[in-house]
Amino acid sequence: SRIRQLLETHIKGEANSAIVSSPIPETTRLGQLISIFGLSPLERDILLLCVGMEIDSSFASLCAKAHGNTQQNYPTISLALTILPESNWRVLSPLSPLQHWQMIEFAPGLTLTQTPIRIDKRILCYLLAERAIDEQLKGFVRFAETESDSLLLPPSQEAIASELIATWSDTKQKLPLLQLCGSDLTSKHQISAHVGKHFGRTLGTISAAVLPTNPNELHQLQQRWERESFLGNYILFLNCDQISLQYPLKNTAISLFVETINTPLIISTQERLQIQERSVVSFDVPSLSYDEQKLIWETHLGTFGTELNGQIVTLASYFNLSSATIKTACTQFKNNQTNITTEVEKSQLPNQLWYFCRSQARPRLEDLGQRIETKATWDDLVLPKQQKSTLREMVIHLRQRGKVYEEWGFAGKERRGLGISALFSGASGTGKTMAAGVLAKELNLDLYRIDLSAVVSKYIGETEKNLRRIFDAAETGSVILLFDEADALFGKRTDVKDSHDRHANVEVSYLLQRMEAYQGLAILTTNMKTSLDSAFLRRIRFSVSFPFPDVPSRTEIWRRIFPAQTPTEELNFQTLGKLSIAGGNIRNIALNSAMLAADEDEPVMMKHIYQATQSEYLKLEKCLTEWRFSN
Repeated sequence: SRIRQLLETHIKGEANSAIVSSPIPETTRLGQLISIFGLSPLERDILLLCVGMEIDSSFASLCAKAHGNTQQNYPTISLALTILPESNWRVLSPLSPLQHWQMIEFAPGLTLTQTPIRIDKRILCYLLAERAIDEQLKGFVRFAETESDSLLLPPSQEAIASELIATWSDTKQKLPLLQLCGSDLTSKHQISAHVGKHFGRTLGTISAAVLPTNPNELHQLQQRWERESFLGNYILFLNCDQISLQYPLKNTAISLFVETINTPLIISTQERLQIQERSVVSFDVPSLSYDEQKLIWETHLGTFGTELNGQIVTLASYFNLSSATIKTACTQFKNNQTNITTEVEKSQLPNQLWYFCRSQARPRLEDLGQRIETKATWDDLVLPKQQKSTLREMVIHLRQRGKVYEEWGFAGKERRGLGISALFSGASGTGKTMAAGVLAKELNLDLYRIDLSAVVSKYIGETEKNLRRIFDAAETGSVILLFDEADALFGKRTDVKDSHDRHANVEVSYLLQRMEAYQGLAILTTNMKTSLDSAFLRRIRFSVSFPFPDVPSRTEIWRRIFPAQTPTEELNFQTLGKLSIAGGNIRNIALNSAMLAADEDEPVMMKHIYQATQSEYLKLEKCLTEWRFSN
């Protein structure tokens, strides 16, 4: 090779002017590297000197002879400047492409010109056409190679992808940043992969959560990514979906990263990022429509869909799933169906598919609310006839929404106001949470209790972001949301006296807006309905009042409170019904009395209930003077 000739000529003490460099075709790996990074002839030759050291075992002895020192059997900048033509000191500058892109590595401990140098492993692999990824990007970047990235896009997402492609295709200068806003990360990733495929590029994904907040570390990561993007022809997909305003250092790092990066970039966010120093084009990515989801279910199920007896319509109306998730569900359903051996197993397949869809919201909701599982039924609800009738009407609305909204066309007129919302009002322990659990059990859906006090934030805009996360996650699995103790947020604040009231009104309006658009059931509970503003109440579809139980109701609650397996003896339910306490307190007393009886290895008797009642009344700061218990 030419570099070997230059070494040998130097060792012999001869002039190297006769050794001429041949043109490097741009189609070769070396030619592409020179073109991409703007390498000078000297920098090119230094790289080749280092390549020779890696692939030719004789280069070590040649370097030692050229140095005139058997211990220096390696290339150095001093050697390169001595033997290579067109030598100049510019190669030592941190701004030279060779050093800026970290194509060579310097061993520590010696002067810059005398220290051993070697080619970077990623650059060597590129020149040798060996598949590789920069090791410093491991743990930061995930490259798209999965089958899901090749899924056909639904029409609405295909249209968005086409707009992205047109935006970049029409740009003559530096490409603008593309920002995809929405809650469905999978769909945004698939749209971006589709764009990358159009331009012959692969998608690399970085989560903003792993971006370093130290500026030097951030710069190093950015520089390594840019080099990798140039070498591998990548587009970067930056996932900012879970970034909170409460972490200013992280937000500063994101801004610095996206404003200075020099490779094609698509940003994924739940809400628009404010980027000052770059041109940004933003696109909203809505959830798939009912018709699109229905078509995807039918396509992937094929003939297997006939086994669902029309359940596809219900699945599409209840759940809000991405095309990749629907495909996974269909694949699992078909695999299960081919493995069944009995009619009983076959009859359970639709339930298994339903449970798969229902569970999709759980990972995103577990840190936002508390999942409540209940075995309570309609028979356990002791309520006036009108309240029970309203609850059953709510079930009808949820079950028939797909038919009425989609098939009968109500959703086509206006989607606003189609959400099913309810207000449960009543004193603590009157059955509000139990009623929500009965609805969830009847509809075979998950129930999550949301503590509004934990959702409300002192940071402006953060409460809305928390609520957005809750509703976006819940819509995936058609979760029933129970917003407990809404009084704190829904107080009478129509009269704006200061910025706190104004901000609170914005938060309330946003919550009601999301409830009106939510495709599941959202329930607000309150102990004091009178504290809520009437303007807010008019936007709630159902209102159910849970009265404090009267004597007959309390007597009936006592009759039903003990499970059939619990041994009891001579309990006087008429007497117990005269205790002026709510159903929740009755349950506490029943459970405590059962514990006392079990400890004495006896059936539950009035004496146990009396002792448990004393404890409950002490907790309530009440005196037990309402009735005299008998043994």
